[in-house]
Amino acid sequence: MEVLLSTPPRRGRPPKSRDGVVETRELLLRAGLEVLTEKGFSAAGLDEILRRGGVPKGSFYHHFESKEAFGAELIERYSAYFVRKIERHLGDTSLSPLQRLRRFVADAHAGMARHDFRRGCLIGNLGQEMGTLPESFRARLLDVFADWQTRFARCLRAAQDAGELSRQADCDELAAFFWIGWEGAVLRAKLERSGAPLDLFGRVFFARLPPG
Repeated sequence: MEVLLSTPPRRGRPPKSRDGVVETRELLLRAGLEVLTEKGFSAAGLDEILRRGGVPKGSFYHHFESKEAFGAELIERYSAYFVRKIERHLGDTSLSPLQRLRRFVADAHAGMARHDFRRGCLIGNLGQEMGTLPESFRARLLDVFADWQTRFARCLRAAQDAGELSRQADCDELAAFFWIGWEGAVLRAKLERSGAPLDLFGRVFFARLPPG
């Protein structure tokens, strides 16, 4: 998700991607992801997003008809990014299935630490705010969580095939439990500005998995 600018954007002149500079729409989305993972949707002011992205206000409405449309695009962007992160680890066949899951947890922990535990999960943040968000977000957020759980359940079934996990284990239930608990740990890590909640959850989750 890191986007580097070769030169600072010029005031009032949207940058062009074909010149090697990130286009204005991408600047807005990147700034939106940064602000929303820190503060959430309701607390994120448009002025702050524009200031963070270094683009004029008129540019926002040129690319997005409303803040709701902007939020919907951020959900899609974050979901795609996070699936790539999940699959980078869960698809690494050089490791055993449970080692892949542990590597994902370690990488997610490191990602939060890089930002001093000020940024959390956009999907989790929005889920926490659902009472004040557009109803159109609800189904999409549920779909994203279901997709992440499906990918984890698949890896847990691979762990069963590899003899790392008991055949009696319900992989779908364990995957759902992981994401419910992990999102809570991420929220607590932001609150404490510490990785301790992530460490605790990961340690207990893996310790309680029934061995094969």
